[in-house]
Amino acid sequence: MASTSASPRSPQSPHSAASPADSHAPQQGLDGVVIEADVVSQDDDGDSAFDSDASSYVTSLSSSITNYRYENGRRYHAFREGAYVLPNDEAESDRLDLQHQMLCLLFGLHRAPLENPQKILDIGTGTGIWGVEMADKFPSSEVIGNDLSPIQPSWVPPNLRFEIDDAESDWAYRRNSFDYIHTRYMIGSVQDWPKLIRQAYDFSKPGGYFELQEINCDLYTDDNTLPPDSAIKKWSLLLAEAARKNGRPNDIGGEFQSMVQEAGFINVYCEVYKLPLSPWPKDSKLKEIGAFNLVNMLEGLEALSLALFTRVLGWSIEEVMAFLPSVRQDIKRRDMHLLWDVYVVWGQKPED
Repeated sequence: MASTSASPRSPQSPHSAASPADSHAPQQGLDGVVIEADVVSQDDDGDSAFDSDASSYVTSLSSSITNYRYENGRRYHAFREGAYVLPNDEAESDRLDLQHQMLCLLFGLHRAPLENPQKILDIGTGTGIWGVEMADKFPSSEVIGNDLSPIQPSWVPPNLRFEIDDAESDWAYRRNSFDYIHTRYMIGSVQDWPKLIRQAYDFSKPGGYFELQEINCDLYTDDNTLPPDSAIKKWSLLLAEAARKNGRPNDIGGEFQSMVQEAGFINVYCEVYKLPLSPWPKDSKLKEIGAFNLVNMLEGLEALSLALFTRVLGWSIEEVMAFLPSVRQDIKRRDMHLLWDVYVVWGQKPED
């Protein structure tokens, strides 16, 4: 199985996709495929019933420890304080579980061709929901999820355990020990991606797989329906500026495939999925994914913005809260066919 090279971005083709693995059929929403928008009336701003139905998408997950830092009305992790800029409170845990369901609809739990992995590591496990489902899917495996915050549930499958750790520090596991190492939605939280990926290589078994599932926060449309002076465009540019100033850029999805290859992995593949920000697509599956993402964005906009805008850009909390309502209105507009790309990159450690 040969490795696949990602098509570089260019002014002529800014969102070209890499070819998926031969054993993985292309799916709806892959980059390079223009998504057809549903027909809406000119006076439809997309608000409709989604605000009222938002709570139906959110499931509760309690936190096990509450000794954290509080800032601007939100709770943040205390271990390695400041390394992760999003909150870790119950509202954010609910949103992360919703986000998990959305991504599973988009491309599933994993794309690497796993057969019967016996030891799995989930880096930045968050609420642990991905680890729970993987432990259920592979009951003979040992699954470990690590995170800066102990917000995972206590009732989990017997083959799953959670640990508090910083994935950017030197790992304390046994080298060449994991059949599968996974990370998801860590972009904007990691300073040194090449080091993290090299450690994933060192701690993978020969023949084992490493997989990244990372969003690229570079907002765009396929049909020029994003006005350059819109609030959502301004927000996206400010978020990227703050992430870079914070030393943890959130728009480097196109670089991951080469990083994985440079670490020594072979059979490296890259799939790029288009993620709509609201239910504007005509396709029923993508419309459902867009509905999930609409709630995800409306629930998470404050969490995504507060720390970066106040700590890094120097905004006051009042300035942030005054700016976000116009961004929310743009997110709900179905005449703006907003997209983000999700990069799924996996590679295999050589057998020898």
